[in-house]
Amino acid sequence: MKPIALRALLLLMTGATILAGCGNDTDSAKAGSSGEQLDVVRLATPTNLTGISTYYVADELGFAKDAGLKFDFIGAVEPGQLVASVVAGKLDVGGAHINRTIAGISAGAKIKAVVAQTETTEAVPHMSFVTTKDSPIKSAADIVGKKVGIAKFGGCNEYTPYAYLLKNGIKDPKGKFEIVIAPEIKLEQALLQGDVDLIGLHENPSTIIKRGNLRVVFTDYDVWNTIGGATPLYFSQKFIKEKPDVVRRFVDVISKTNDYVNANPEKAIEITAKRGDIDPAKIRANYYAPHGEIKEESAKVWIDLLTKFNEIKPGIKPEDIFTNEFNDTLK
Repeated sequence: MKPIALRALLLLMTGATILAGCGNDTDSAKAGSSGEQLDVVRLATPTNLTGISTYYVADELGFAKDAGLKFDFIGAVEPGQLVASVVAGKLDVGGAHINRTIAGISAGAKIKAVVAQTETTEAVPHMSFVTTKDSPIKSAADIVGKKVGIAKFGGCNEYTPYAYLLKNGIKDPKGKFEIVIAPEIKLEQALLQGDVDLIGLHENPSTIIKRGNLRVVFTDYDVWNTIGGATPLYFSQKFIKEKPDVVRRFVDVISKTNDYVNANPEKAIEITAKRGDIDPAKIRANYYAPHGEIKEESAKVWIDLLTKFNEIKPGIKPEDIFTNEFNDTLK
């Protein structure tokens, strides 16, 4: 397995080539329907919509336009390429689990998170680790020596179970279970076929339990309470320096959208389903950080974990990862 920092650095070097043909290269203002000039913010088109899209909600409800912004969806971008595309200037905003932001910055990416998206709650965690209903796995100790199916090495997929074992007294958890990599949509089938003993899913426990043949062993909420599942949005430092007012207005839009989604989850699901052309029953109502506030402890817990496993260089601090200075709702 390659370290996260090395993979992130490779992505930074290849991302510009991969994305060179994507989207609209102009970032100049465009006129709105009433003739006002709107500042364009280029975003990755939301795909794999298992949760609410704040981008679609903000766009549909006019929050972006009210702030003088136009969201330009440039097309699908793989999560692992988001940092590279923002650094290359082909995308203005990136965002995934905070471990990716930290890994990118550790590898030299000049980016900074400016507004929070999802937070973990007990009912709506970032990840759930699941086994069959009749499995003997009931505790951290039972995972030792078993096969664990995850979507990819690194980040929340791999390090959430390591952290769970550490929290429950199992030292040096790396290598204590066998990792099996498969696309997340195929993990449940692998579990039911007996190819793996435990799988990691980005799903809610309530949805998983309803299937009748599965059981949740633990979630990231069991490991870190509310602080482990952060998914902040970031800009390049160059964009922040050149267009701080656009960043401030974007942060205000997402902050407002977060609060709207928490208060109106069914409407937010309806909008996401319509814009993404997907069955609303497949979309979960994530919980979003109130007012878009990024919590220091959400960055610190992942900095500490990735440093412990030598996945990032030592010395990274929370203030290197994020700032709330553009979030006027917190002042």
